[in-house]
Amino acid sequence: MRRIMFLQFLLGTLVLLSAAIVRAEDPYVYETWVVTYGQIAPLGVKQRGILINGQFPGPSLNVVTNDNVIITVINKLDDPLLITWNGVKQRKSSWQDGVLGTNCPIPPNSQWTYKMQMKDQIGTFTYFPSTLMHRAAGGFGGFNILARSVIPVPYPKPFEQFTLLVSDWWKTDNKVLQQRLDQGKSFPFPDALLINGRPNSFKFTGVKGYTYLFRVSNVGLTTSINIRIQGHTLKLVEVEGSHTMQEVYESLDIHVGQSLAFLVTLHANPKDYYIVASTRFTKPILTATAILHYQGSNIPASKPLPIGPTYHVHWSMKQARSIRWNLTANAARPNPQGAFHYGTIPVTRTLVLANSAGKINGKKRYAINKISYINPDTPLKLADYYHIPGVFQLNKIKDNPPRGPMVLDTSVFNFTLHDFVEIVFQNNENSIQSYHLDGNDFWAVGYGAGAWNTTMRKKYNLIDATTRCTIQVYPNSWSTILMPLDNKGMWNLRSAIWPRRYLGQETYFRVWNTEHSLYTEYDIPPNALLCGKAKH
Repeated sequence: MRRIMFLQFLLGTLVLLSAAIVRAEDPYVYETWVVTYGQIAPLGVKQRGILINGQFPGPSLNVVTNDNVIITVINKLDDPLLITWNGVKQRKSSWQDGVLGTNCPIPPNSQWTYKMQMKDQIGTFTYFPSTLMHRAAGGFGGFNILARSVIPVPYPKPFEQFTLLVSDWWKTDNKVLQQRLDQGKSFPFPDALLINGRPNSFKFTGVKGYTYLFRVSNVGLTTSINIRIQGHTLKLVEVEGSHTMQEVYESLDIHVGQSLAFLVTLHANPKDYYIVASTRFTKPILTATAILHYQGSNIPASKPLPIGPTYHVHWSMKQARSIRWNLTANAARPNPQGAFHYGTIPVTRTLVLANSAGKINGKKRYAINKISYINPDTPLKLADYYHIPGVFQLNKIKDNPPRGPMVLDTSVFNFTLHDFVEIVFQNNENSIQSYHLDGNDFWAVGYGAGAWNTTMRKKYNLIDATTRCTIQVYPNSWSTILMPLDNKGMWNLRSAIWPRRYLGQETYFRVWNTEHSLYTEYDIPPNALLCGKAKH
């Protein structure tokens, strides 16, 4: 009898434990996206755009920290396709990153399922096609990771949140734009700016007295923008996953590939007000507008539009330095509060990365430290996993800008897992640059004019710089980041300015150790597509 009672007790305990485990598993979010071409006319001219489930822009995705996100992408285009998740860290799983260095593209008329976890992450991000020049035709959208309800955010809960996507736009078909680059021709100046796919008519509706969170991303190809709202101020609260010190701004610069979130309280007289986005550092200046509509009002917005900065490089650099990390906030962060501080961590390696433009074999190319990257037929991650030789070279790209001409190559920086690196982006050109690194956060610690040297470290913010994943580099200037390489895998460092990236201004970071363990990196997914030398 005692044995039977013990077995019943043991069985009951196991049932309770299994139920607890099931309840403890993080939630799942399932999406199916059909990617097609369709007719759009954002500027009044019919053209071919890339739609997701018939939408341009694509649907905004709102998930919660630690959610498991399962997205099946059905490719109905006539080209192979990948979608990348700009700012999503893909912890221990560069297999899901959606770039040609980590994934074989999804062939036409087939599908592939991304399986991602939003592990210990919050923030305002985006997704878009990473293949060819597909991004010039659409296929982009907002990707917002909300905080779990048990983790307080450092500001009162807004009444509602809005996703606002600003993009430069061309009336020209994406394949024609791609052909121009392939022929060595210059990329044309954009025809217009769009806000959520429209130049002047998108409307956000709110109630007087309430506060709203605007999640704003620059999903353009080439152009920095400034955002402002007529008659209202912007309280900055988050930059690409970092809660900020909630400074109030009249307007904010957002460079290519960047995202941020600000609060707006509807305190003005009930009517319509212009939301204005305008280009920075361009001649001419392009402007797009949307409408902030007070519910119940019937008074249209009136001009003049609020004036924003135009060139004003120093103004923008000063604003960038004013954005600081909220060290008292509870949130997902690269280092647990109180465990250590980034400003005291010894740097294991310094990279000085200089962009350059020139010609190779008579055609325009762009480079990092004189290496203009070319994509091999076999993704780097697959070649690394299956020990396939001859696909890429480690460390042929140098840690400092070399002398000599630009060359074509597939070179990868090799790092040891948990290295802590200093990266200086040196821009010796007259145009603004923007860089994004997949799979990692970094601290944007310094911006300065001219050529960087070691004395510039005295100017770094080693206390409360924000973490982010995309950083601007002003004309003839430098920007510095500090970064713990704690995410094992193969990670794309690229120019966020897409024509430059398409023509070679990118590379990869191989973050590695010899231990084969699921604690540091997940195995290749069972549904992984194989191509190139990995297919044989």
